[in-house]
Amino acid sequence: MNKKNKAASATFEQPIILTRDQHPVSRQLLSPSALKVLYRLNKSGFDAYLVGGGVRDILLGLEPKDFDIATNATPDEIKALFRNCRLIGRRFRLAHIVFGREIIEVATFRGHHDSASDKEKSCKKTSKQSEHGMLLRDNIYGTIDEDAERRDFTINALYYSTKDFKVYDFANGVQDVNDRVIRLIGDPETRYREDPVRMLRAIRFATKLDMTISDGTKAPIKELSSLMANIPAARMFEEFLKMFISGKAVANFEQLRHYNLFGYFFPAVDQALNQDSDEQALLLAFIMLAMGNTDKRINNDQRVTPAFLFAAMLWYPLQKHIQQIKVTSQLTPQDVFFAALNEVMPEQQRSIAIPKRFQAVIKDIWILQDKLERREGKRAFKAFEHPKFRAGYDFLLLRAQIEATPELEELAKWWTDFQEVSNDGRVQMVKTVKAPQGGKRRNPKRRRKPTNQSNAKTVD
Repeated sequence: MNKKNKAASATFEQPIILTRDQHPVSRQLLSPSALKVLYRLNKSGFDAYLVGGGVRDILLGLEPKDFDIATNATPDEIKALFRNCRLIGRRFRLAHIVFGREIIEVATFRGHHDSASDKEKSCKKTSKQSEHGMLLRDNIYGTIDEDAERRDFTINALYYSTKDFKVYDFANGVQDVNDRVIRLIGDPETRYREDPVRMLRAIRFATKLDMTISDGTKAPIKELSSLMANIPAARMFEEFLKMFISGKAVANFEQLRHYNLFGYFFPAVDQALNQDSDEQALLLAFIMLAMGNTDKRINNDQRVTPAFLFAAMLWYPLQKHIQQIKVTSQLTPQDVFFAALNEVMPEQQRSIAIPKRFQAVIKDIWILQDKLERREGKRAFKAFEHPKFRAGYDFLLLRAQIEATPELEELAKWWTDFQEVSNDGRVQMVKTVKAPQGGKRRNPKRRRKPTNQSNAKTVD
C-alpha cells in the first residue's frame, strides 16, 4: 500500500460516529423486511448494519429503495438463521433473504487479501485475481473497518445500527454526501483494476444523485477504459439495465461517450457515431430521442422494455447491413432482412448477452416496420392485432419524427388515425390505401388437371 493509501486508511481506525440526534436515519424509513433481518442477526449474537445506498439516500433526503445489510455472520451462518435464504454469487458469496417480491441482500464483512488466514489463502475457492488485477473471486472475510475500506465509494461506507441507532462513517462519507461528491476509497487505478465496473458505477451514481465525480476518481477512467473488455457479456446486460433503464439514459449515454466507455456496450453503434456523416447525425438524433422517451416513461412510472431501446440502438446499423447485402446478392427482401439480422445480433451479443425473450421482441419491432407499410386488404388488421403492435407503432413514430420524410409522416398519421376510429372507419381507411407499385395480386395457383391415363399415348 502506498503512502497515499496509508494516509487514507488512517481514517478507518476511528470512524466518525453520529448519534441518533445527529442524523435523519430512522427505523420508520426502513423496510420491515430489512428490520426483521437486522433484529434476528443481532438477537443471534451477530453484528449487523444497514449499509450503503439505504443510509446514503436517507442522508440525501431521498426515499431509500435498497436495503443492503453487512454482518460478521458468514453466509452459512446466515442461511442457518433464515429458512427463506438462498446463497448466490461466485465472485463474492452473498445471502438473499426472500420476502415475497422483496429481497434483502446480506453480505459478510469483507477483509483484506494480505490479512487472510493461511487456510483462506490456500483455498482456491476463496480468492482469485486475473492477470489484469481484476478480482475473480473474493471470499475473504474480515471486520467492519476492513469491510468499509473494501467498499468502492466513500458515500457507500456508511453503516447504521438498529442496536444503538448510530451511523458509523468510516471514510468521511457524510461530508461527501453533503458536498455531493463521488469519491473512490483508496487508489483509483487499483480499485478500477480490481473491478472495472466501478467506472460505470461512478458515472451512474453521479447522474442518479446529481453529484460530481472528484478529480482523482475520474482521472484514470479514460486511460483504463479498455479494462471493460474483460467484463462478461452477461454482466454487461445487467449494467445496461442500470445505465439505460433507470430514468437517466440520456445523461449516462453522454457520460459514457465522454469517458470512452459506450463502445463496450454497443461497438457498432459507437463506431458509427464516431464518423462524421449524415448517417451519424441521424443515428445520434434517433437514439437520443428513444432514450429521452424511455426516461420520460420511467420517470412517469410507465412500463418500458429494454428491447425497445436495443431496437433503437441497432436499427440504423441493421439498415446499413441490409443495403450492403442488397448490393451483393439477389435475395428476397425477407431473406435480406434475416441475413442482416444474423450479422447484427451475434456481433452485439458478444458485448451484451441479450436474453432470448428480448431478442424476440426486438425482431418483432423491426419486422413490424415493414408490416405497418403494407396496409392493403387484411394486412392492416393483422398488423394491428400483432401482440407487439404498440411497440412497433411507437418505433414508427420515432422514425417519422427523426427522418421527417413525407411518406413516413403520412404513414405514422394514418396509423394514429386508424387506432382512433371505429371498426367501420378502419375498413373505409383500408379501402383508400393504394397497393404498392409492383405489388400485383398473384393469381391463385391453378389446380393441375389429373392425367387421364386412359387417354395417354403409349409408345410401342
